Amino acid sequence: MPGMWWWVGAAVVVSLLAAYLIWTDRRVERLHARATSAAAALDAHLLRRAAAAAVLAEQMDAVELYAAARIALDAGSRLDGGDPRLGAGADSGEREAAENDLTRQLRRLAPSADLATAEPVVAASRRVALARQVYTDSVRDALINRDRPLVRVFGMARGHDRPRYFDIDEPTLTPSLTEPPRQLTPREAPSSSPVKG
Repeated sequence: MPGMWWWVGAAVVVSLLAAYLIWTDRRVERLHARATSAAAALDAHLLRRAAAAAVLAEQMDAVELYAAARIALDAGSRLDGGDPRLGAGADSGEREAAENDLTRQLRRLAPSADLATAEPVVAASRRVALARQVYTDSVRDALINRDRPLVRVFGMARGHDRPRYFDIDEPTLTPSLTEPPRQLTPREAPSSSPVKG
């Protein structure tokens, strides 16, 4: 009878280990799927920002901004035939450089831009910043999970390409482009009445 308890205990341990391995494998799948979908979302927002910047450049007759926007659009459309993995392929460094150049051109134009005209670019830049943060977090989580000893020993990440960070400058624009001049309210305006002593 005592020998039977050993078999029952061993079966429970094996079942728990198998359940943990299955859970870990599914977690690896989920994290890589999340990184892929975050890359697709970031790619879409980058393309929208470049398109909005091209429209703004045409309205303001800004040749350098238009050229930077077209280069960013072209670099985005060449990524592995629409593969949503940012950083995949030989053009990833070119895409990062194109997006950084577009951000620099937008910041250079900021002081002369009209707020109403620039609003689509400002909104698109905010969405790019948020999407980039989500993508960076997803890549970090996937890489941490890939480097765990259990995942490496059992080759659970073998069917997935290693995600890569997409290294671009902070895409949010300067306050002069994003905020209208602030008007003082009557309470904040300096008082013209003399101080009674």
